[in-house]
Parts: sequence; structure tokens; C-alpha cells
Amino acid sequence: MKTYKFERIELKGIRGTAFQPKEDYREIIESHAKDGWELVQIFGPTFGTYGKAAYIDIIFSRDKE
Repeated sequence: MKTYKFERIELKGIRGTAFQPKEDYREIIESHAKDGWELVQIFGPTFGTYGKAAYIDIIFSRDKE
């Protein structure tokens, strides 16, 4: 059986430009990997200003202890 963990990262941006993560998602993924978490997916819902995501969710999993 698996357990899941969700890490939310807010996005910042100016109208008409691509939104950028407020945190370095690579560091978050590497940090969780050291603790045994495996990256499942990075999900950016399509809602918010101008149809752009206001955040991304990074989804991790690992075997349940």
C-alpha cells in the first residue's frame, strides 16, 4: 500500500507573462527524495488570473510503513 504527500507551491507573475514558482521546486523534490518519497506528478490546475494556475501541487508517494 502507498501513502501520498502533497506539496503546494504558489506561483507569482505579472499579467501577460508566465507565472513562476515562488520556491525552487527542484530543491523540494530532491529534499523529499532523500526522505524516501518518489515524485508522482506536478499538477497545475488551470484556474486563476487569465486562466493560469495560481499554484502547482507536487505529488509524492512511498510505501506505507
